[in-house]
Amino acid sequence: MRVAVVTVGDELLAGDTENTNATWLCDKLDARGVAVERVTTLPDRIADIARVVNEYRAEYDAVVVTGGLGPTHDDVTMEGVAAAVGRSVEEHPDAVAWLTEHGGYSGDELAEGTTHLPARARMLPNEEGVAPGAVVERIYVLPGVPEEMKAMFESVAEEFDGDATYTESVVADEPESELVGRMRELQDRFDVTVGSYPGETVRLKLTARDEAVLDEATTWLRDRVVEPNGGEKTQR
Repeated sequence: MRVAVVTVGDELLAGDTENTNATWLCDKLDARGVAVERVTTLPDRIADIARVVNEYRAEYDAVVVTGGLGPTHDDVTMEGVAAAVGRSVEEHPDAVAWLTEHGGYSGDELAEGTTHLPARARMLPNEEGVAPGAVVERIYVLPGVPEEMKAMFESVAEEFDGDATYTESVVADEPESELVGRMRELQDRFDVTVGSYPGETVRLKLTARDEAVLDEATTWLRDRVVEPNGGEKTQR
């Protein structure tokens, strides 16, 4: 399964808020074997949201959009997503029912627009807040508040799946530039992908769909690098 993640918010582009939602979502999707191939941050602008979401929904199996939900002037994500799929935004009866029956709100307590979703969308309850999310044509629209986003994603996590992968890290106490040849030879010999993350040491992350292949590749690499610390294998 191939997925694109879209985070919405002027505050993200201005650097006022750290984009932890994207990192968290990518980690959770990767753990389910999903290939996240795009992460894009957009301003609170309907036209931009509509254009990018429309492009990504045609290219990927699903699009996850987070941020910009609610009734305030800069919460325009629902309008953008609705425009991307050619639907209107209207009051959603399931959203009204959830907020009155489970949230304890009366109709006159809810700000105008709180229960408005793209027409015929599936409503996603917000267990940690107020503004509901939605699913429409493989587009998952989640809140931007991290606690709300996480809880809502977990409610639909089973809808994202892929092939199990295995990863293992090898730490090399050598300059990254000196490892290039060995990394190239590793990928020529074994069906693995390699990520290189330099710092005080270089962490080489090996990923494979076959555990036995990963074990063999890791052993081969460890025999050929100066490794101060071993890595820990995980199934993802």
